Amino acid sequence: MTPTFAMEQTAWALPDRGRVGVVCLIATELALFTIFLVAYLFYIGKSLTGPTPSQVLELPVWPTVCLLSSSITVGFAERALKRNQLKGFNRWTGATVLLGLEFLRQTALEWRHLIADCHLTITTNLFGSTFYSLVGLHASHVVLGLTLLSLTLCLGLRGSMWGQHRRFELLAWYWHFVDAVWVAVFTVVYVIGR
Repeated sequence: MTPTFAMEQTAWALPDRGRVGVVCLIATELALFTIFLVAYLFYIGKSLTGPTPSQVLELPVWPTVCLLSSSITVGFAERALKRNQLKGFNRWTGATVLLGLEFLRQTALEWRHLIADCHLTITTNLFGSTFYSLVGLHASHVVLGLTLLSLTLCLGLRGSMWGQHRRFELLAWYWHFVDAVWVAVFTVVYVIGR
């Protein structure tokens, strides 16, 4: 006599549409950034006129610290919302927005310096074209993420974020992606390309 084991039948369910959508968005954006990063790497040192990266670029340490720290604060915001701690959610989301804004402010200051003082524009040479295209592409993604984070902060301040953990989790995935892409951009532009 052999014992019979009851196999648990679990019903198969479709994957969460929001998660699938965000994963597809991130995959598409990753392909786009890969193209821009490869183009930047391909054109390193091919500018016939100056200025060159080594002449004008400085390591953006403070903006990098701000952006990478914002990945931590958005994680805390997500955890607070999951625990229904709306005050903590608002505080951590606000900190994330402020860190992202500081990153953009520092990027704007860098660009102002490069354009006004170093005379490097998108039309100056290949370095200018690839630099502004790549860093600008990343900055536009930061702006989009900050817009969405600011909207969720407004909703949180109104008390309208109860039960919205899954949606905020997807936004946090996007923000983590933007931060991870910055690591690649920082490495290629400011470390390898200098």
